[in-house]
Amino acid sequence: MATDLHALSDALEDIRNKMLAAEAQRRDKLRFVHHSQRKSAANLLHYLVLRREDLRDIQHDLHNAGLSSLASSESHALFQVESVLERLGVIHTPRSDGYDYPAAARLLGQRAAALFGAKRNLNIPHVMVTFESSLADDYAGVKALLEAGMNVARINCAHDKQPVWLQMIENIRKATRATGLSCKIYLDLAGPKIRTEILGKGRNKDRIKLNKNERFLLVEPDAIFDRNAKVVGCTQPGVVRDLECGDRVLFDDGLIETVVEKIEGGAATLCVRRVPVQKTTLKAEKGINFPDTELSIRCLTDFDKIVLPFARKYADAVGFSFVRHPDEIAELQTLLHAEEGRRLPIVLKIETLDAVQNLPALLLQGMQEPLFGVMIARGDLAVEIGFERLSEIQEEILWICEAAHVPVIWATQVLETLNKSGIATRSEVTDAARAAHAECVMLNKGKYLLTVLATLRDILHRSGGHHLKKRYVFRPLNIAEQFLRKKAGPGKGRNKKK
Repeated sequence: MATDLHALSDALEDIRNKMLAAEAQRRDKLRFVHHSQRKSAANLLHYLVLRREDLRDIQHDLHNAGLSSLASSESHALFQVESVLERLGVIHTPRSDGYDYPAAARLLGQRAAALFGAKRNLNIPHVMVTFESSLADDYAGVKALLEAGMNVARINCAHDKQPVWLQMIENIRKATRATGLSCKIYLDLAGPKIRTEILGKGRNKDRIKLNKNERFLLVEPDAIFDRNAKVVGCTQPGVVRDLECGDRVLFDDGLIETVVEKIEGGAATLCVRRVPVQKTTLKAEKGINFPDTELSIRCLTDFDKIVLPFARKYADAVGFSFVRHPDEIAELQTLLHAEEGRRLPIVLKIETLDAVQNLPALLLQGMQEPLFGVMIARGDLAVEIGFERLSEIQEEILWICEAAHVPVIWATQVLETLNKSGIATRSEVTDAARAAHAECVMLNKGKYLLTVLATLRDILHRSGGHHLKKRYVFRPLNIAEQFLRKKAGPGKGRNKKK
């Protein structure tokens, strides 16, 4: 059936008008972004308008008419719409003050190079490697990683101390001088440490056995509790008091799921909903996630603030863990600029449901700097949003960051089995191939790291020539809807699903 080109033109012109209106309505907000980011901020707004619509029928008609279906238009949304309107004879030329595809791709490449360093292979993303403690005393190991393809060295401030970090950095700099290869230094701020302590009855070498439908207490560090009860302590003060009845509490990367039944003072009674068949014990120092709870704790800790002078002196970028709201980014930006000198780029780690829901507002706050990045921290993110949603959400983050021309790090458990055992699974090879959509891929520490680097380079080289050929259909995007319906900036609440 022939496409009604007049109806199609009207629909696209309506979308174009909405894009321009959204930019005009937020002109005051755009004034606060860095001058080099203003066109990117405008494009982000245009793309959010585009993704607020259900475009599936329009895309079908565009494709049927032999025109661009608007897929892969993230980096140049308004230009793409106007280009189609030009082909339809509605307008004469697209606007000249935005980015077309080549200019947008060039800009994103330049920002990625500034953040992650020069590429050795233009066909694959940059590669970030997480350092383990032993590399502080292993110059040969650091040099081997650099020669194997490492572009960025990640130092996790949740582990070790400043003297160890400094020794790692000295080994990196020595290796770069010896090889002539560049390597950026990325320092990950630790953020709030929410871990388990095993207390009370049933302890066995800092672990406790839990069964389905069993009840136990989760308590604040200073809480008074019955020593004859099964009790798990939370290392972060204030968390338990933020809980509400019906909230889920997840332990050990989500392996153990519980729900809050009662709260008294600094203690919450939890009922076990799920435990893994092969692992019914909970150990000390395991992570705790609160996917339904609006936590009052700040993601920038006192320890992080102590680390900042070291970061300003030695790092090329700093990772911001568990960021949720724009004002938290603003606080870190202010602290980093308290002293004159270079502007240290921030990488926003997206690892909570709040961060996903507030992503456009987080990006606009980040755009107050000339350079910043985003990390899809898929470990905690999967626990927070549910493993079944991870594939969908990581794609949405990639799309929205491309619309803002922000370099992205694809992180957590890339080729994890290969790294631990020396043998890759079929599913993780497929997952690693999808990492070619990001500007940088992060590897965790592991026994077979050099093998992983070689395998990853091969996978990315083979898949990198194909991923631009993908074609998507645009159903409405919830992140776009939530951001655009807010008139006075992002709120701090979330819609709970009990």
